[in-house]
Amino acid sequence: MKNGIRVLQIAFTYIGTIVGAGFATGQEILQFFTQYGKWATLTILLSTALFIWLGTKMMLISRRISAKSYEDLNKHLFGVKAGGVISIVMLFVLIGVNSIMLAGAGSVFVEHLNLHYQTGLLVTLIGSYIILNRGMNAIMQMNSIVVPLMLTLSLVIIFNTIRMPGADSFLRITTDHHYTSVWISPLLYASFNLVMAQAVLVPLGSKTESHAVVKWGGILGGVGVGFMLLAAHMAMSAHMPGIRQYEIPMGSIANNLGTVVQLIYVMLIFLEIFSTFVADLYGVSLQLQQHIHLPPKLLIACIMFICFLLSQIGFSSLLSVLYPFFGAMSLLWVVKLMFKSK
Repeated sequence: MKNGIRVLQIAFTYIGTIVGAGFATGQEILQFFTQYGKWATLTILLSTALFIWLGTKMMLISRRISAKSYEDLNKHLFGVKAGGVISIVMLFVLIGVNSIMLAGAGSVFVEHLNLHYQTGLLVTLIGSYIILNRGMNAIMQMNSIVVPLMLTLSLVIIFNTIRMPGADSFLRITTDHHYTSVWISPLLYASFNLVMAQAVLVPLGSKTESHAVVKWGGILGGVGVGFMLLAAHMAMSAHMPGIRQYEIPMGSIANNLGTVVQLIYVMLIFLEIFSTFVADLYGVSLQLQQHIHLPPKLLIACIMFICFLLSQIGFSSLLSVLYPFFGAMSLLWVVKLMFKSK
């Protein structure tokens, strides 16, 4: 029973780490999958397989080498010098992504709650600071609440979609995109998200005593991510091409499900962003603690302040500029992990 609960906690933390602002709003799924029509179902299955295989492998390697942070894993994969350089680059990448998450939280407060952008930022920062000071157990407990709610909403979306006239659109829609774009997209998506997830998956795997628990937690987490991808893709396909006009396409779908579901969805969008923001910050703080000798609480506060400053640029601007670059850079890392035998 204890191991079973631990497997679920790892799986939920994995899912909560992958699911972020772009995923929660539907923009990532629309850009990487749904726009490619009927091929997207197959490419989602490919991404799911990569999440199961490489996410689990990452945690198992981290456990075996007792990695303290993602820097230790990078040095193991690439060697001390190259791994150190890659970790520095990853530090800037993660801070950039954290800023995107924070900006996304501010956007939710503006667009759905009619509150000030800065209010969303401050609520997110204060809540994150409280959880981060409680460590990995608090992160796992948070995801054990948030992720089941996400999965439940995905089921609601699926049940609503299958009653629509265009329920099978995800199997019929054609695309003008070249096959190269269709098949490189799931690789970029999985690569980017796995590299971002290492910030929390590395210490999560390292701090778990049982090999079997890590293995099954990774498998279940990868399956959960794939299920949520497919649910959102099915729903958005049924509303194509009109759904492309919305900045938050999943929000427009939730609007059609009634006021209660809409309110729950808005809450979950924020919690999905929040859970990823906390997880990434945790990973960054662990890496910096290996080099900067400051009290952990002060270090976390400094990282948050930097994210706060960067988030003033805005959600859409950061997303459009940073995400494609990060995805391409992540391919090298994932290929290295694929061929690492020990």
